[in-house]
Amino acid sequence: MSTTTLTPTPTDAAPAAPAAKLHDEGRIGLRNNLRHIGALVRRNLLQIKKDPESMFDALLMPVIFVLLFVYVFGGSVGGSMGGGRQEYLNYLIPGLMAMMGMNIAMAVGSGVNDDFRKGVMDRFRTMPIARSSVLIAKIVVELARMMVATLILLGMGFALGMELHGSVLGLIGAIGLAAAFGAAIMWIFILLGLSMKTAQAVQGMGMIVMMPLQFGSSIFAPPTTMPGWLQTFTDYNPLSNLADAARALMMGTPVGNSVWLTLGWTVVITAAMAPLAVSKFRKKS
Repeated sequence: MSTTTLTPTPTDAAPAAPAAKLHDEGRIGLRNNLRHIGALVRRNLLQIKKDPESMFDALLMPVIFVLLFVYVFGGSVGGSMGGGRQEYLNYLIPGLMAMMGMNIAMAVGSGVNDDFRKGVMDRFRTMPIARSSVLIAKIVVELARMMVATLILLGMGFALGMELHGSVLGLIGAIGLAAAFGAAIMWIFILLGLSMKTAQAVQGMGMIVMMPLQFGSSIFAPPTTMPGWLQTFTDYNPLSNLADAARALMMGTPVGNSVWLTLGWTVVITAAMAPLAVSKFRKKS
């Protein structure tokens, strides 16, 4: 009686190796990174072209705020400053430049949150591009929207009779300072957009953050008329530093430490929030 020995035969395919990472962000060079940012900026600008209503806040908000505050509060606040609406206009416009960045920044967080809910960000994370380039492109486009809002704000101010007592370089410096601080604030709202569940939640949290900072500052009125505890808050409020710096640069008054304090806040906020936002972007499911 013969016996048959069964010998196991090798399988045709070897066990599959673990899937390789799509890319290593650290290997993406500066040139490619800039190219990715440029392509994403173009994509975001095309979105605005297809949806021009998304520019309404940048186009209308400066007009509404200038008319509202100048003609509702200009007489009383300007009178307490020893002048009238004209005096208050010169005081208000540089302050509103600080406010523009906060309002535009909130739209960044809502947009990032909305893109995740629609699956757009999931698509970006499967592409061989640096994770940070997606967020930086968002900030670049929002900075462009902020510049549009700032130019309209200044146009309204000059149309109503604002006087530029400083130099043109001072005006450009004030715009650049407001843009730099606005970009730093955008990282905070990007992190909020990545952390909150809905765009409505981002807007609600954004209002909770913005309202005390904006109205508890020197944007709308001199802090000397405020109670002592509020003056203390105002002194440490970064929006007060930015408003005072922009006002000094545009009106040709001594800037003191306001410019350096604003730049310090800008560096600290960016250094703290940008890595957290990029890390959250990588890990968000």
